[in-house]
Amino acid sequence: MLTRILPLYLQDHRDPHTHPQARVCAACEVRQSALFGALAAEGLERIHAHIEAPQVAVDQMVYSRGQPGAAVYTIRAGIVRFERVTEGGDRRIVRLAGPGDLIGLEALVQRPYSDEAVACTPLQLCRIPRLLVDELGQAESSLMSELMRRWQAALEQSEAWVADLATGAARRRMLKLLQRLVELSDEPTPADKAAAAACTIWLPRRDQMGDMLDLTLETASRLISKLRREGVLELQPPRHAAVNTRRLAEALAEQDRG
Repeated sequence: MLTRILPLYLQDHRDPHTHPQARVCAACEVRQSALFGALAAEGLERIHAHIEAPQVAVDQMVYSRGQPGAAVYTIRAGIVRFERVTEGGDRRIVRLAGPGDLIGLEALVQRPYSDEAVACTPLQLCRIPRLLVDELGQAESSLMSELMRRWQAALEQSEAWVADLATGAARRRMLKLLQRLVELSDEPTPADKAAAAACTIWLPRRDQMGDMLDLTLETASRLISKLRREGVLELQPPRHAAVNTRRLAEALAEQDRG
């Protein structure tokens, strides 16, 4: 993991002498959807800590299961998977998170991280110390409301994962996974995804799909091959695919009707 430490404080972004981190925050695409997007200008002025900006390579760990939670992380770019090992020794991927998401929420209640967080793609993160969140939360009610909203969103994502990706027909599970990957993609912009004819996604390995969907490697491979023949997706090596979002929606509608 490559880490830069950048002081974060409010300055006029029009000033050529503005600190680089202030310019980065002003131009950040996830600024409004990130945790500190809930803070008004006077709230940002309360930040006097240094914020680390780790960059994590593919398949490297952000944090491990059981590690004491000292910070939460905002995902600025990339996708994270959350892994755990069952009592039977099987590895399961239990959730994905993408740009704008806040991960490591266990740290806010001083609990160890419950899953291993691993980079699916190159990651750009903001590491926010728990003590900084505590300090700001005491002074800024908007931040506490935003944290409650994010706790609820994380719970709903976990419930949706179980309902849509861990149970039911194998084909529907695969289609729902592709739908989730479209949601996490940064191409095209989120506002345009519903209308776009195609979207480039990160595509997990077949064994990772099996870990996500509780399918065998052979079943995952067979489903992907069939969806390619149907024109739902087109592989783009090394680890991407172009998804025809209209055909994906039609396939899901047909599956739900059946």
